[in-house]
Amino acid sequence: MLRAFAVLALGFFALPASAAGKPNVVLIVIDDLGQRDLGCYGSTFYKTPNIDRMAKDGVRFTDFYAACPVCSPTRASIMTGKYPQRVGITDWLPGRKDLPGQRLKRPELKNELALEEVTIAEALKPHGYVTAHIGKWHLGGKGFEPEKQGFDVNVAGDHTGTPLSYFAPFANKAGATMPGLEKAAPDEYLTDRLAAEAESFITANKDKPFFLYLPHYGVHTPLRAPQPLVDKYKTQAVHGRQSNPVYAAMVESMDAAVGRVLKRLDDLKLSDNTLVLFTSDNGGLATLEGMPFAPTINAPLREGKGYLYEGGVRVPLIAKWPGKVKPGTVTDQVACSIDFFDTILEATGATSAARRDGVSLVPAFGGEKLKPRSLYWHYPHYANQGSRPGGAVRAGNYKLVEYYEDGRRELFDVAKDLSESRNLAADKPDVVRDLAAKLDAWRADVGAKMPTPNPDYRPNPPDKDGAITLHARTALVTGTMLRFEPLPHKNTLGFWVNRDDSAAFDFTTEKGGTFAVEVLQGCGKGSGGAEVELAVGAEKLTFTVKDTGGFQAFEARDVGTLKVAAAGRHTLTVKAKTKPGAAVMDLRQIVLRPAK
Repeated sequence: MLRAFAVLALGFFALPASAAGKPNVVLIVIDDLGQRDLGCYGSTFYKTPNIDRMAKDGVRFTDFYAACPVCSPTRASIMTGKYPQRVGITDWLPGRKDLPGQRLKRPELKNELALEEVTIAEALKPHGYVTAHIGKWHLGGKGFEPEKQGFDVNVAGDHTGTPLSYFAPFANKAGATMPGLEKAAPDEYLTDRLAAEAESFITANKDKPFFLYLPHYGVHTPLRAPQPLVDKYKTQAVHGRQSNPVYAAMVESMDAAVGRVLKRLDDLKLSDNTLVLFTSDNGGLATLEGMPFAPTINAPLREGKGYLYEGGVRVPLIAKWPGKVKPGTVTDQVACSIDFFDTILEATGATSAARRDGVSLVPAFGGEKLKPRSLYWHYPHYANQGSRPGGAVRAGNYKLVEYYEDGRRELFDVAKDLSESRNLAADKPDVVRDLAAKLDAWRADVGAKMPTPNPDYRPNPPDKDGAITLHARTALVTGTMLRFEPLPHKNTLGFWVNRDDSAAFDFTTEKGGTFAVEVLQGCGKGSGGAEVELAVGAEKLTFTVKDTGGFQAFEARDVGTLKVAAAGRHTLTVKAKTKPGAAVMDLRQIVLRPAK
């Protein structure tokens, strides 16, 4: 394990005098870690004493953002200091293929970070820095690996987004192994091994300035952790709160790995001359993706990985740099993963002529105010987590989310409404227009590629028995408050607090006829009685919402029949005619069955 580092160290005995005294940089990126998964950001279930201590010794950002709600684009932004749209990486690589139920087709996606792009490592090497990548790369395979992007050392980094295995041997059934991990102790845990590799690199290069990029594979799925740690968190997992014991064990292992790196710096008396940065590539995974329980919950942030809401893009940032950062500092200054490049350049005194979109955060470390600016997102894809193509901009305290399928726009004041629960678009049309114009101009500037109509669009087709299931996740909503809530304990059209909000479901029939209609609805105690109209063209059906004792207490109800004139694509609309209670209802799905 130490052999490569020992050889590397020998090659750097003769360093230019300009390298003397330069600060080291350690950049730790955790995969899929939610901001609220850390004790210092409010978690009471997960145990993160080392990271919490790092926050006490440094500065913690409350309003720090990943450049994308999924991994590869954010990693590209970290490496280049550019919005990922400039480098053509807008989804995880190689991305999710188009499906018939999508209204739009994804734009062309580059499968690697181009060699022409200047990375942080390439910018630092001319200034005498030894560079190492240890962990997840996911920015290209053969010919585009870390060694081709300025890193002297690469351990475990390749084209994949998940590890071949979390336990040794770090290989798959086909015999492929993770680079640099071909030899390992039986059942060695990957997070522990990467920490050991990082310790070895630091030790081997303690007398030279170094840049260590440590992007852990954890806490990404598949959820795997040492059994004794899992047993420590054994509890009844409950949807809607942090309670997954395997994920908790992965978080604790990750925290211990961070602690090992910090301790090695302390032991070698390098801490005072080392900037340590800790962050995540996107928000925590809060949907199921085939699992019985979601890994985490990001509340009070809305949704999670894959979504442009705060739970998907607001992530932790902690910076520790003794003498440069006042211990225990907390700042609400807005910053982004595009800022790491400029921050590291200023911290090290390095320079680069490469074009960049970020700014240095070093002044913020000392308490200075950064110049106000807007931050932007463009995610023209359907995510595995259920989100739809869209863009977003944050300017000041306002954040606009725009959906590309139908142009719907939502406006939130994320300073007053962290959960993005109140859409202000109808109340502040001037702000919506201003931010939409900013977003449109930014897309043009970065060359953002837009999705295009899907000519093979075939939404909600019938099953083998002719039944058509219209799940809430497939609806388009209009109005201000009605929305699809994807978290497992909801999974519904909710927030139907305005009578004039409505939903529309596209579906496909193979022949016309009469369909029996079943709705799966919930309604809070005392809030029932709303009259709701279902319509397909001129055909209409009205039913009365039933009080089920809770908005997520769903009950399947047969409410009548609807005629569909012919085979083809149709739209079923759902509108409230009255709203006597606090909300119309929660609606999980509608099923159309051929009438007998």
